[in-house]
Amino acid sequence: MYAYILRRLLLIVPTLLGIMIINFIVIQFAPGGPVEQLIAEMSGNATDATAQFTGQAGDTAASQGGQTGSESRYRGAQGLDPEVIAEIEAQFGFDKPLHERFFKMIADYARFDFGESYFRDERVLDLVIDKMPVSISLGFWTTLLVYLISIPLGIRKAVRDGSRFDVWTSSAIVVGYAIPGFLFAILLIVVFAGGRYFDWFPLRGLTSPGWEDMTRLQQILDYLWHITLPVLAMVISGFASLTMLTKNSFLDQINMQYVQTARAKGLSEGQVLYRHVFRNAMLIVIAGFPSAFISILFTGSILIEVIFSLDGLGLLGWEATINRDYPVVFATLYFFTLLGLILQLIGDVMYHLIDPRIDFESREF
Repeated sequence: MYAYILRRLLLIVPTLLGIMIINFIVIQFAPGGPVEQLIAEMSGNATDATAQFTGQAGDTAASQGGQTGSESRYRGAQGLDPEVIAEIEAQFGFDKPLHERFFKMIADYARFDFGESYFRDERVLDLVIDKMPVSISLGFWTTLLVYLISIPLGIRKAVRDGSRFDVWTSSAIVVGYAIPGFLFAILLIVVFAGGRYFDWFPLRGLTSPGWEDMTRLQQILDYLWHITLPVLAMVISGFASLTMLTKNSFLDQINMQYVQTARAKGLSEGQVLYRHVFRNAMLIVIAGFPSAFISILFTGSILIEVIFSLDGLGLLGWEATINRDYPVVFATLYFFTLLGLILQLIGDVMYHLIDPRIDFESREF
């Protein structure tokens, strides 16, 4: 097993490099890059994000704005002096060849040096660290609740397949499938956050003003008070699919011959279910844990963070993509890709711990 883990760790490097190369190439062809964003600001058409950016190029453009330049490959650059555009490119590092910029970026990322945001005037690492607690809170509690609800419920549905309990819980699962998380979030706000009926929960942030001055117990209760509705909104869209996956996995195992043999030997239903069926049925559930966690932590929380005004990594990555803030885009891509690859390895190790018969050493790479 140790040799397999070492091979997988070594495989992370080329996999991560390949993902970064593909995304780096693709994003170079996306219109509206940071140079065009600054040119739009200088032309009076900037977005709020780019309006925060100030630099020497803006001062130079003010003194040379009356000069007329040759045709530029940037939209909206007509009338700007070529020297001004060259200076803007130098500020963003776009005066260097494509391959040179990429290898410099990878070399910096290997040292976890992600540079500075183009438009926020902050180090990317500081931004990520600042937003991480929000996303980790959402991801941790949502994943924990989804698994605590879905696995026991899926097992119960499998054992009582076709019963009245199975039918009415399936109705609840259909509702979970049908209602997206962000719509359920809006419903929770309307009902419980002062939208129309009750005003029991807050709408903004994870803590109240003056949180630092509270006692430890008050801080914990305040934190749980703020995170209740966002987590409930994310759980509703996550528990349905995992519950059905657990149920179907257990049903497949319950109908196998080894279960009939165990029953014939006089084992109780609890012994059959948890000593024999559980270990085999849980393999497919464990296999989906890494992708589920990444989905909850990043993509699944974007709209929830927007609706509840939670400033986390999902919202940071989305805004950076819209504003073409490349250092933030690639840093979040690098971070979540690396995290996903490590979680996949952890999933394989959990496979082996649950069922030692699974031998990864014999796999060919």
